[in-house]
Amino acid sequence: MKKPKAKIGGGLPVIAYWMEKSVRPEGIALWKTLFHKSACLSCAWGTGGQKGGFVNEDGEILQRCAKSVEAIASELQEAIPPEVFNNQTISQLQQLNSQQANNLGRLSHPLIKRANSEHYEPISWDQVYEIIALAFKAPAEKIASYSSGRSSNEAAFILQLMMRALGSNNLADCSDLCHVASTVGLRQVFGTATSMVSLENLKEADCVVLIGSNAPANHPRLMNELINIRSKGGKVVVVNPTREIGLVKFGSPASAIKSLIPGSTIADHYLQLHPGSDVALFVGIQKAMLEENLVDFAYLKAHCDNWEAVVEQAKSTCWQEIVKLSGVLQKEIVEAAKTIGNCKKVVFAWAMGVTQQVNGVENIISIANTALLGGNAGKLGAGLMPIRGHSNVQGFGSMGVTVNLKAQIQQAIEQLLGKPLSQTKGYDTSALIQAASVGKVDSLICLGGNLYSANPNSGFVKNALAQIETIIYISTKPNQGHFHGLAKQNTLILPVFARFENPHSTTVESGNNFVRLNSPGTSHLKNSLVISEVELLSQVAQIIHGNEPIQWAKLSDVQYIRELIAQTIPGYKPIASIEQTKAEFTIAGRIFTHPQFPTSNGRAQMSLTPLPKLELPEIEQFGLPKGARGIVLSLGTGRSYSQHNTIVYKQGDLYRGMPHRNCIMMNSLDAQKIGVAEHQNVTVQGDAGALKQVEVIYGDIKSGAAMMFYPEVNAIFSAQIDPRSGTPAFKRVPVAVWTS
Repeated sequence: MKKPKAKIGGGLPVIAYWMEKSVRPEGIALWKTLFHKSACLSCAWGTGGQKGGFVNEDGEILQRCAKSVEAIASELQEAIPPEVFNNQTISQLQQLNSQQANNLGRLSHPLIKRANSEHYEPISWDQVYEIIALAFKAPAEKIASYSSGRSSNEAAFILQLMMRALGSNNLADCSDLCHVASTVGLRQVFGTATSMVSLENLKEADCVVLIGSNAPANHPRLMNELINIRSKGGKVVVVNPTREIGLVKFGSPASAIKSLIPGSTIADHYLQLHPGSDVALFVGIQKAMLEENLVDFAYLKAHCDNWEAVVEQAKSTCWQEIVKLSGVLQKEIVEAAKTIGNCKKVVFAWAMGVTQQVNGVENIISIANTALLGGNAGKLGAGLMPIRGHSNVQGFGSMGVTVNLKAQIQQAIEQLLGKPLSQTKGYDTSALIQAASVGKVDSLICLGGNLYSANPNSGFVKNALAQIETIIYISTKPNQGHFHGLAKQNTLILPVFARFENPHSTTVESGNNFVRLNSPGTSHLKNSLVISEVELLSQVAQIIHGNEPIQWAKLSDVQYIRELIAQTIPGYKPIASIEQTKAEFTIAGRIFTHPQFPTSNGRAQMSLTPLPKLELPEIEQFGLPKGARGIVLSLGTGRSYSQHNTIVYKQGDLYRGMPHRNCIMMNSLDAQKIGVAEHQNVTVQGDAGALKQVEVIYGDIKSGAAMMFYPEVNAIFSAQIDPRSGTPAFKRVPVAVWTS
């Protein structure tokens, strides 16, 4: 019997999950960790730091979410028994899915998989450092790193400094796969690359436009802010091809009486657009604002350049074209535009539904143009707010872990190192995979993350990584990448402490530019050889560079690192004394409450955004078997409710009614065109392979679109790349869905 789909997002299932985890033997350790003074391990909207584990930067309590519990419970697993790797071959380990790999437990000893070996085996730290020393003797252009936002600012700073001192700019990062379009677009328009809105600022908004985000699943804390804004008479406009139940109604445990069981209404307008048509929709909103006399021309004249061209584009683009491309009725667009235009303080927020498109940068610029037409940038309660994923992914960018290093940081690093940095363009993540595939990468160090699973075309990625001589994975737990992303000669897995276990303090940066201090902690792992990331990276840096031009060994002292960060990273001066003062801070120069922007002339730089071309291949191009009944759809990849990036905690998704990972959410009209009923099986075929026996789930998703779970579906397609950001278009993948 199929379980009924949830009626609201959040709600009692969240409470049930907390209770389930609390009554287990590790429940005491879980609650102790939840109260630990360190930032949440999950998303960049998380809580924690010196105000306490349940408190956000504005001092509000009860701000932990179920995703935080999932992440902590995962790190509190016991050490992996030695027999797991002794008894299981690589081939056997490759049969594990993401959840099974994660549930093996915590890594507690360094491991190596040598060439021609079928097993991971233990290795001493001395042997680890010998192998690393040899690996880093490769030419600088053939040495690369990849990182995720799981780690600290201090570890990120060491990583980029060590790499750049070598002469390598190959600092690929998980942000390359998600929010670089935000960085590029915001920098072009405003001269800044992060959120212009703080949490305090957001609370002053009277309207939030939420675009391409499933916040109830991925950023649950944000839902509390939307509920509070609506309770004060504010409005929420949602833009998403899928009608996510949590964006219609959400039950927040933080407001048990008013919200938890009945649920709070979220969306005033829900615009279900065709995937990838954001530019067309926002040009439509701009057109409606012009026709309804809701454009702030005085603001445009005083604070914006090139606004005339943007206004002319909106005027001259016909409604017929806008409606056809976006799939949203003119009436719906006009009503949403009236709401946006009549509100005085509007925040535009978005996630990867916007950025993971072949025209991701244009999407961001079109959103910025819309905000500027209403005067909604550079004032309290208004602005642009990308919603970051990993808990410290933005901090990594701030620390210089990027292939697009800001000139100011480059100059500071050159002064610190006493030499010019290499001018060779570094590999972002997609370029790194391509370079590896043709033998241009000899050594790769991965600080967290899951490079294999995070990229499209899993088979190609696996073969590309197999061309690298040495791969070094720095992790707390195993993931599928450790078993599929194997090097030609030596693959190392090096165990490190989780954030709340480090013997020293660290810092992280939220998606809203707030820097938190993580207090030292202790680990439950006994008789282990686990060390901190800072200790590991400082030791590697000292082995590679010796004692010149800085005291690399001294980088094991987090206070010394923070002094270097304060000298190097704009807005980070307070970090030098954060250990002593415990004064967490918002980074200077990033939150804008006045329309004066860090562009060359202080004005916002608007620009035209070409309407997208959204043609899909014909069904014949997929070469289906004779007699097959098929339809071509635009597939978007997504995470399930109980998932963090590539880590899967549960197989199904209660809120979407998807009972396992091998499901496809389709509009019932599309399924019926090929004679498929709900819960029947189909084959889903991309340009790199096919998944069979995929269960069809009817969902409230735009006709012509479909959704499947990442990372499993990555195996069947190679995505188009946004030429301006380098980000793969995970949210618009042409696939054939067919049945015999």
